[in-house]
Amino acid sequence: NGWRDLMRSSLLFSSTSNQPTMFKLAAIASLIAGASAFAPAQQGASSTALKAFESELGAQPPLGFFDPLGLLEDADQERFDRLRYVEVKHGRICMLAFLGQITTRAGIHLDGAINNAGDSFDSFPNGLAAIQGPSAIPQEGLLQIVAFVGALELFVMKDSANGAEPGEFPGDFRNGALDFGWDTFDEETKRAKRAIELNNGRAAMMGILGLMVHEKLNEIDMVADLPIIGALQ
Repeated sequence: NGWRDLMRSSLLFSSTSNQPTMFKLAAIASLIAGASAFAPAQQGASSTALKAFESELGAQPPLGFFDPLGLLEDADQERFDRLRYVEVKHGRICMLAFLGQITTRAGIHLDGAINNAGDSFDSFPNGLAAIQGPSAIPQEGLLQIVAFVGALELFVMKDSANGAEPGEFPGDFRNGALDFGWDTFDEETKRAKRAIELNNGRAAMMGILGLMVHEKLNEIDMVADLPIIGALQ
């Protein structure tokens, strides 16, 4: 009925208006295009796609399925797996970053010198100040770190690296070498361990971001006394 009314109004407009024919055709086309935006089929497809991911790993209390930015609207399984892969990898990086923060701020550093000039590792500041600012490590050292991370990214820490069989799930970087007894666990234990890693990674992403913000707050004399780490100096 809606489509019939639309066509009747379009034909009536066409027969009574004195505007040029091209304007009439453009107006009719815009009416049809506008009406198609309210068609329920596309909305249903999007809703179905979202429901397909509500039982995926990570959709758990208290938030359940949480996608405030709509990244999974109209997404397929390949798109979801790609986003999960990125989430897991970023979570792992942030867990290492947060652990590095609390380790160095506890006074634990590598022994020896960081360069040929004899500067010790503990002679450089912690956090962001270690890689930027007047007291940062030498630029050559930063370039070595970037090169090492790049080599891991390109050749090691990825699925099916060096001709290995594809992993069981997004973020499975065992590549036929690193296992640590994973194959001895049952499916329920594997899922629980993956959920733990995912949650810890999410917490670490928020944690390292909070530390970075507090480091910048120190620059305007807003020193915070944080749990475990203490005051960021």
